[in-house]
Order: sequence, then structure tokens, then C-alpha cells
Amino acid sequence: MYDPDTDAVVQAELAAEAAAAAAREAELREAARVAARADELQALRELHALGQTEPRDGDEAVRDELTRRAGGYVQADVDAWLARALAARRGHYADPAAREAAAGLLPPPVLAHAALLAELVRLVPGVDMDQLAFAARLATTEPEAAGDLAAFLSRARVLCH
Repeated sequence: MYDPDTDAVVQAELAAEAAAAAAREAELREAARVAARADELQALRELHALGQTEPRDGDEAVRDELTRRAGGYVQADVDAWLARALAARRGHYADPAAREAAAGLLPPPVLAHAALLAELVRLVPGVDMDQLAFAARLATTEPEAAGDLAAFLSRARVLCH
């Protein structure tokens, strides 16, 4: 007699279906988490309190969700918040692995902005970040040049010390 409970092919198919269902469920949970965090950041933006929250693991995907919701419009305040956090190594960016991962998750203007901010803050310790708003404009319009400037400042700092 045939017993599907002992049939290796049937069991493999059932295991594959269960794994696919678990993967779909995990994707749905992650999408819900990203959407909830996007709602939270949007509310903080509206309260002008975005800068008072620490970035979390996965906020790069939240940035993408906010951009998608805005019809592809780049949200400069969210990008500036992420760049400042990355430059200051705040929140989950305190972890070197998170900073390294961000290089593959954030667009070049955000990374260039963060690099330029980090070097400017090293050059002028204690500077108010609001005085460095020009860094975002440079990084947005010329991310490669802003990155080159950050690298130049870094080399100059090393040579001067």
C-alpha cells in the first residue's frame, strides 16, 4: 500500500511548501514593520522632531518606503537625518557593520553627505550641524565631488597631524 507519509518526494514537496509559506509570512511581517516605521517617521517629520529620534536597523528600507509613498520624490529631510546619524555614528550606526551595510543600502548623495559631515565635524569640533546645511546641497547636486572633498579633507587632516 502507498503511504504518502513515507514518500520522500511528497515529504520534500510538503517541506518546500511550508518553507515558501514561512518565507511569505516573514516578508509580510517585514513589510508591515517597514510601513509602521515609515508612519512613525512621517509623524515625527510633521512634528519637526525627526532629528530627535535615533535611527534603527532597517531605516534604509523605511527611507525607500517613504520615497515610494511620495511618488519617487527624494525627501531631503529624511536623507539629511540619515546622513547626520551616519556621520555621528548614532543609533544602529554606532556598529561598524551597520555603517558598512549602509554603503550598499543608501544612495550616493546620502553617503557623500555623511562623509562630508564627518570630515567637517572633525575639522571644526563642536560645530553646530545646522551650520553645515551646505553639505547636503553639495552632496545632492554633486555627490561624487562631495565624496572627493570628504576624502581630500580626510587626507589633509591626517597630513596635518
